[in-house]
Amino acid sequence: MKRVRCPKCDQYITFDETKYTAGQSLVFKCPDCGKEFGIRIGVSKLRERQKDENPDEQANEQGCGSIVVIENVFHYKQVIPLQMGDNVIGRYQKGNPANATFETVDPSVDLNHCTITVSRDKKGRLHYTLKDNNSNTGTFVDNVELSPKERRLINDGTLFTLGATSIILRSAEAKDE
Repeated sequence: MKRVRCPKCDQYITFDETKYTAGQSLVFKCPDCGKEFGIRIGVSKLRERQKDENPDEQANEQGCGSIVVIENVFHYKQVIPLQMGDNVIGRYQKGNPANATFETVDPSVDLNHCTITVSRDKKGRLHYTLKDNNSNTGTFVDNVELSPKERRLINDGTLFTLGATSIILRSAEAKDE
């Protein structure tokens, strides 16, 4: 037996998944609130899209470093390359204009949660600036929430948190130092 949760009232509905085949769509009507909603039987799309079980944390495709999304109950470990300028970090959803998204089912991560701006100083060194994008659950660095409009300079190895998701910055210059 499987359970699905009503998206409106959070009530559980139980059904026998053995009566259905993978890929089949089911429609439920919540007995409590009357909301109708559908699901598709099958394997999680997140695992199907995972290309690499152990992604390279030092991936540096564009020479600007990367962020490492630490695996938890909501998603697998992912390495997202950064680019010069603004890198808008958030939950992946088709059509989301954010350019540094990751696949997760964590409801506490917004589509456009925070931004890391990658720039160079006069000596050519990379600088990483983190700011919260008015997210619902906040952005935390060292367990301290960034205030609205605050911009925090972060370095290689900095751990920051979006809702229940922890992310580590991997600087492009960390290997050279």
